[in-house]
Amino acid sequence: MVRSGWFSRKPNGNKSSTDIPAGIVTKCQRCNEILFVRDFERNSKVCTKCGFHHKLSAYERLEITVDEGSFQPLNEHIISRDPLNFIEYPAKLEKAQTNTKLTEAIVTGTAFIDNKPVVIGVSDFGYMGGSMGSVVGERISRAMEYGLAHRLPVILFTASGGARMQEGLLSLMQMAKTSASAGKLRNEGILYVCVLTDPTTGGVYASYACLGDVILAEPGAVVGFAGRRVGNQDTGVNLPDNFQTSEFQAEHGMVDRILQRKEIRPALALLLKLFDGGRHNDR
Repeated sequence: MVRSGWFSRKPNGNKSSTDIPAGIVTKCQRCNEILFVRDFERNSKVCTKCGFHHKLSAYERLEITVDEGSFQPLNEHIISRDPLNFIEYPAKLEKAQTNTKLTEAIVTGTAFIDNKPVVIGVSDFGYMGGSMGSVVGERISRAMEYGLAHRLPVILFTASGGARMQEGLLSLMQMAKTSASAGKLRNEGILYVCVLTDPTTGGVYASYACLGDVILAEPGAVVGFAGRRVGNQDTGVNLPDNFQTSEFQAEHGMVDRILQRKEIRPALALLLKLFDGGRHNDR
């Protein structure tokens, strides 16, 4: 006698009783811990088990850094073209804009941090790896010029693989342009703070990212001109395991302080208070 009961029933389709609806959990990129998305996002995308700092979009970064509702964008109308007629470049720009809802790999504007006015720029690695083309360099330089004209401190968050190859020499020229603008800030005694996040490499690291009056970094971030594998090939020796990380740079005097993500806003607020001499206390 064949019994037809619950234990003999086959699941409908390929669906399993252990399936979890999309958007409920995620996995840490470093330790593979399964994390509830709600808790993960409440913790600013830092793994609660191993402390790994996952990448943030530009507006996610702004949300946890500046005073609520205070950000006002600058120079959003400046967008990239295809000066070299590089193959598939327009399609890649369109795809990046669709995926990130941004017009370029950096967002710049004015905002307040603990009621202190600043000029702020945040790179978005999701937009073509945060690469610096002519428009990214122009937006950075204009942000610095705005800070210069209005005597406002400038804060930049970096997240980039370096210069944008699709724009060739025009991209590399941005290293000199952004460095020159940073030099103007220093000459006028205007505070410039750079916060290095994962990754900060190539031409970005070799230009404006290294020129801040104060350089902060998130833990475990890849920071350096070239990666560990390239360094091993170039030197012919086995480099330290932490080579080209924020910790390595701090050990060698290239980073002033490594901070957990939740510590960055309070640290910026303190720097603004220490450096501005009370000029904006009435705000």
